[in-house]
Amino acid sequence: MPKSVFTDAYKTFLDVLIQARKDAGVTQAELAERLGKPQPWVSNIERGIRRVDVIEFIAICHVLRVQPDATISTISDRLSPPISI
Repeated sequence: MPKSVFTDAYKTFLDVLIQARKDAGVTQAELAERLGKPQPWVSNIERGIRRVDVIEFIAICHVLRVQPDATISTISDRLSPPISI
């Protein structure tokens, strides 16, 4: 069984997060700087190498000026049950 970081559901999560960053007109480097992290940290998240915990997710949303709950709703709307974890 694959690690959940590589499931279709997690890919959907990453796609929404990446699109939110792009919609905000923010580069990976800018996002990293705003979060006080190195750029490879953002790259590793977006490539699915590093998982995002809920606090990091909320911090990313705040920096991008998107509502975490609205972002979760978007992710949820794109997932089709059953969700593989």
